[in-house]
Amino acid sequence: MRSSAFIQNRFHDYYSRDFSLSETFTSIEKREFGFALFEDRMLRHKNFRNNEELTAFLCDYVPRDAYFSCAYYENPEAEMNAKGWIGADLIFDIDADHIPTLCDRVHDDWICKRCNFTGKGVIPQTCPACGSEKIEVHTWPCELCIDSAKEEVIKLLEMLVSDFGFSEKEIHVFFSGHRCYHVHAENKAIRALDSVARKEIVDYVCGLGLDVVFQGLRENKSGALNVLKSLRLDDSGWRGRIAKGLYDFISSAKQEDYQNMGLKKNVIESIMKNKDTILRSWRERASILVIRRVGFKNWKKIAEYFARSQSANVDTVVTTDIHRLIRLAGTLHGKTGLKKVEFPTSKIEEFDPFKSAVAFKNGSATLFVHSAPEFRLGGETFGPYKNQTMELPLAAAILLICKNKAEVIEYNV
Repeated sequence: MRSSAFIQNRFHDYYSRDFSLSETFTSIEKREFGFALFEDRMLRHKNFRNNEELTAFLCDYVPRDAYFSCAYYENPEAEMNAKGWIGADLIFDIDADHIPTLCDRVHDDWICKRCNFTGKGVIPQTCPACGSEKIEVHTWPCELCIDSAKEEVIKLLEMLVSDFGFSEKEIHVFFSGHRCYHVHAENKAIRALDSVARKEIVDYVCGLGLDVVFQGLRENKSGALNVLKSLRLDDSGWRGRIAKGLYDFISSAKQEDYQNMGLKKNVIESIMKNKDTILRSWRERASILVIRRVGFKNWKKIAEYFARSQSANVDTVVTTDIHRLIRLAGTLHGKTGLKKVEFPTSKIEEFDPFKSAVAFKNGSATLFVHSAPEFRLGGETFGPYKNQTMELPLAAAILLICKNKAEVIEYNV
């Protein structure tokens, strides 16, 4: 209880002194707001006329997490069936929780609430021991995991601009404050799209149902040349994306890269031996030579593997839900004490969430740390810790308490 009160008081300090609403936030009076409070209850169907009303609410109620609707409503405070849906922005959630990484086994663990069976790494849908779906998950905002999510964002942004025609001014990219990124696309043309239309967009960016044969890779039936019709390097959309990526891959791939695709040794050796001839034929004839041991099935397997790597891994449920609540920019994340922050799409490569999302720059706290992995925050590296009493900068202390890794002993301004 002491640690919870400590976090709530620090959140109050932030909302009363440092919070400001994002300048990109539009039509506040038409949005629904929801808040997860520290008392483990949820407030829904809230509405505010202006930024001042919202800020005053955050100071008075001090929520653990704050959300707003991607949708616009005639009556945001009404029950769902009486709100009067006007339209919704296009929202993408790219979550490290949905991207398998090797480091998951090191810092993520879970426990079954029914039988207490525990495990590390990938979170099961049901408990392997008793079949219960009540799984409590403990994740960590690891740099490698968050970087993997950033790679998916980069692929998504390229598609939104090149394939869908969004301008960079219409796209807003945020770090959520925990383990994911949010991409908001605001455009009047997409506001009225229903869930089915948004599912089509999701299928496209995820490459669901993508068939490389329909994209241009097919056998030449004329028999005039021993070649495959290939994806053209100057094509747009998925055709061009697969073609250029695959061409660059063949240009620089090593033996182990092909092994990861499950190709046989003799197939790999044949491709690498004839690499220059293959690439020249592709450039000059938009075709791939059928060389010894490497026919259509092998090239199709390579193209399919590479197509999967070019797709963007997004949470399909978030994008298709036209009533979705999404975390409010500038507010604190209850699992970390970091804030949701926006950054320019052109700066995504160099964006560092462990510096830019830090909300608490001053003060320190003395903690008893049960266990914590090594982590970086605000330019410093901390840990690993195990059953230690430590004085830490306030931001690091809040992170550990929010992740249930530590308890507060003393707070120093």
